[in-house]
Amino acid sequence: MNRANTKQIRSWQVHPLVLAGGVAAALALLVAPHLLGGFQTSLLTQTVIFVLFATAFNLLYGYTGLLSFGHAMFVAVAGYAVAKVVSQLSPMLGVPDVFGGAAPLVTWLLALVVAVLIATLLAVVVGYLSVRLEEIYFAIITLSFSMAIYVMVLQDTFGSVIAWLGLGGSTFTNGSDGLTFLMGDVSILGLQFQLVDIINPVAYYYLTLIVVALGMYGLWRIVRSPFGLVCLAIRENPERASAMGIDVRFHRWMAFILSGAFSGLAGALLIPLATNVNPDYAHWTFSAEPVIMTVIGGPYAFFGPIVGAFSYEYLRWVISLFPFLEQYWQLSFGVILLVVVLFFDNGVAGGITWLRERLRG
Repeated sequence: MNRANTKQIRSWQVHPLVLAGGVAAALALLVAPHLLGGFQTSLLTQTVIFVLFATAFNLLYGYTGLLSFGHAMFVAVAGYAVAKVVSQLSPMLGVPDVFGGAAPLVTWLLALVVAVLIATLLAVVVGYLSVRLEEIYFAIITLSFSMAIYVMVLQDTFGSVIAWLGLGGSTFTNGSDGLTFLMGDVSILGLQFQLVDIINPVAYYYLTLIVVALGMYGLWRIVRSPFGLVCLAIRENPERASAMGIDVRFHRWMAFILSGAFSGLAGALLIPLATNVNPDYAHWTFSAEPVIMTVIGGPYAFFGPIVGAFSYEYLRWVISLFPFLEQYWQLSFGVILLVVVLFFDNGVAGGITWLRERLRG
């Protein structure tokens, strides 16, 4: 295993500056909605969700050495699962009659569980077939699976099959228009609020923050576990890891499943905020977003995708303020990526590590 990368990863685990920075960031996230407007709160909520998505992707890329161009499929299937639970499954279960004013909250929690289960099931199947390939071939096959999902939801293949079986109408994913839904009002313990308020999503922000914090903690424990160390060994030298008795293909498969499950959780959080799920969430361009975030932040540090997600989302917002830059925003991001790749070792995280070592010296 590369000693520099291993030293870099472990050094951030116990350094007091990281702990202080984490506490400061947590406090800032807690008070942010009370200082920001509705749009900025919505943008921050979306960014926090992308933090989970990028970190889940990096479990496969930065820690296992497999580059996936198809992680959007997990967000898409999770999003459609959430839309179906909210619009159809909860009325069938009679949730409003049982849980009263807390029905939207229960429906949302149920949707999260169903979405993660479906995304995990997809990851089991796709991962089993994909980990048989390596390097560019792995990237291509994941891209192929994602685009297959894209075509299926775009052409509403599921609806056609259901109609052919005589189990329902011919509309399941609603083609290019997708599925639009709204979460209801919650009334619990004397508190009344709209679960997802498009104008000012403060309540949904805090719910998202709790779920993302739990998800990030789970990912942290995974990468710091013996399983995470095995993944690092596989990333650095698969042949040597295999010679040591490690089942490389099995561990890659497990990493793929975990990455897909957490990506599905991110998708289940993102779709209610957008109030719509459509085939674009399965397109390869959406799969590129966690890749860009990870490259900007640095794949060899746990907090790298976190920095990358915030950098990507807020740079994208700043660019949108200027019509000329917005018109050529891909060029703007291309220049930023070029600078990061040429002048930063391991992205922004590597730059921070370099600065910290220089300050120590």
